[in-house]
Amino acid sequence: MLWLLFGKHSRAKPAPETDYGPGGTTLRSEFLSYGLIGALAIGLLIAAFTDFRRRQIDNWLNASIALAAPLFWWASGLSLWPGVGWQVGVALLTFVLTAALFALRAMGGGDVKLLTALALWIRPDHFFYLVVIMAMLGGLLTIAFGAWHIARRQPGRVAIPYGIAISAAGILTLIDKSLPVLGGSTAG
Repeated sequence: MLWLLFGKHSRAKPAPETDYGPGGTTLRSEFLSYGLIGALAIGLLIAAFTDFRRRQIDNWLNASIALAAPLFWWASGLSLWPGVGWQVGVALLTFVLTAALFALRAMGGGDVKLLTALALWIRPDHFFYLVVIMAMLGGLLTIAFGAWHIARRQPGRVAIPYGIAISAAGILTLIDKSLPVLGGSTAG
């Protein structure tokens, strides 16, 4: 039923000499899709690590994640309309909402950019799942870092590396939602 809102993923017909995989998709584009998802997962792990160590997510990393999304769209056969349109729309909405949180000093700039870049990758019908997981993990992270901050009797506000929650939610969403979709399963 969601395909009425978001459209089905369309697959262009490959050249006759192309190897076909299960379901008529090309093996090359499936391998590329999985390779890009693997690269995204590595990028998310780097983001989590740097946010933990330095409380900073580098701009080059966020830009790389965002700029690789169109290649993923092409490899996974996402239609220009409504597919790409919805991806960009959700990313813009994510940016507006998280930029407001940044203005309220409730979220860091790197977190805003990371979540917006991730919105370009995660299907719109799965993005809410990511946000719920991120909120739950972020709550646990806040409790843990708050307790550690109080136990060490440090003055001032505690700095929460929220990039860890964003990255973990992104990886969990990729594992739970995106990998079965690419494999042709109807799960998710």
